[in-house]
Amino acid sequence: MPTTTSVEELKTQIKRLNSKAGQMKMDLHDLAEGLPTDYETLIEVATATYEIFREIHDLKQQLKQQEQAK
Repeated sequence: MPTTTSVEELKTQIKRLNSKAGQMKMDLHDLAEGLPTDYETLIEVATATYEIFREIHDLKQQLKQQEQAK
């Protein structure tokens, strides 16, 4: 059975990553609006943004599983 601490830790990680992801999403949006300027960084910024949202998704799935196991 998962501990309350692990659930709380997941919630904290998700909250922290959501904040960072929001900024990355805005950075990607700004970059896209400015195209073709700085197009060289588009793949790098998009990949980093994708990865953080994937990580958030994975953590939310873990959290859901732990909360259902209670």
